[in-house]
Amino acid sequence: MQDKTIVCKDCGEEFVFTVAEQEFYAEKGLDHEPVRCKACRDAKKARNNRRSY
Repeated sequence: MQDKTIVCKDCGEEFVFTVAEQEFYAEKGLDHEPVRCKACRDAKKARNNRRSY
């Protein structure tokens, strides 16, 4: 296994999906790669949290 460079579907920036993150995903049974960078994932979570109140 090795680090992978992925392009964020929201902002278009490249981010690294590290070996440690890949192992974490595998351990949790997640068979897909992330499609958003950390900043966009955090922004999406914040938007979703505001809607739930």
